[in-house]
Amino acid sequence: MLRFLPLLGLLSLLVSCGPNMVYEAAIEVPESGWTYQDSLTAQFTIEDSLTIYNLHLLLQHDERFPYQNFYVQVHTEFPDGQRLEELVSLELANKVGMWLGECSGSMCELDIPIQQGAYFNQIGDYQITIAQYSRRNPLPGIRAVGFALEETDQRR
Repeated sequence: MLRFLPLLGLLSLLVSCGPNMVYEAAIEVPESGWTYQDSLTAQFTIEDSLTIYNLHLLLQHDERFPYQNFYVQVHTEFPDGQRLEELVSLELANKVGMWLGECSGSMCELDIPIQQGAYFNQIGDYQITIAQYSRRNPLPGIRAVGFALEETDQRR
C-alpha cells in the first residue's frame, strides 16, 4: 500500500487542480529513479478546435531531489500524424533552494503549467509523451509524473 502513496498524492493534486480537467494521466516512478524508458504517454481526443486549454505537468518528488531543475522531452503527435518535439526545463526550486511546490513531510507536489491558452487546430486523437531528458539515468527523487488537460471558459 505504501508503494502507491506517491501516485495517490499526485492524483489528489490532479483532482484539486480544478473542475475543468478534461483529461488526466499519471505514472508512478520506481524508487530506483525515473529512467529514460519510463515515459508518460497521454492519449486524448479533441472534439472542438475552438476551445482553449491549459496544459499541466504534475510532479511529485521527495525533498532529497538533488537539483534545482531538470529537463524533459515533450513529444506531441497530431491526428494527421505530424510530430513535434520540445525540450522543457522544469524548475523545482528557486535560486536559493526553496522548493516551489507544496511540501508535506518528505514529499513535494508541483503543478507546472507547460502551456497556457493552447488550442488544437485539428479535431481527433492526440498523443503526448513526456520523457526524462537529464544527464542522469536513472534520475533519483522523482516519485510520480502526471499530465492534465484543463478546459478553460475561453474560445478562440
